Amino acid sequence: MAATAAAATESPGGTVSPRYSERHISEEAPLICFENPRRGRAYEVSIDLPEFTCKCPFSGYPDFAVLRLIYQPGPSVLELKALKLYVNSWRDRSISHEEVANRILDDLVGVAAPVWMQLEADFNPRGNVHTVIRVSHGQRQAC
Repeated sequence: MAATAAAATESPGGTVSPRYSERHISEEAPLICFENPRRGRAYEVSIDLPEFTCKCPFSGYPDFAVLRLIYQPGPSVLELKALKLYVNSWRDRSISHEEVANRILDDLVGVAAPVWMQLEADFNPRGNVHTVIRVSHGQRQAC
């Protein structure tokens, strides 16, 4: 049995179905938030995303990074599954380390309106060069 779409696979039993990642990851992966349950309290949320990938705009080779997000919520808190799918949506985009870190921060700030947010993109070394991009928004409050 032939696959009917590029995102389809054939299981040992002959059933054709789209792969999980290709069903759920797209360039339109929306970020979702929910109401901050402790508005008015300064607290921090720390999230590590160790499997980030995008493509080098010059070579086309994949770039791998660990994203470390720390933020102090404002009115909203980021929903984790949506964040995972959003981060995975960058895997086939050709973009520089600097631009992707800044765009991700802009998108997160735009949807969550945090009091303070910092994103660190720690890219795996390639060609003996190790790059870490750190971008932030707002003023960090004492917790």
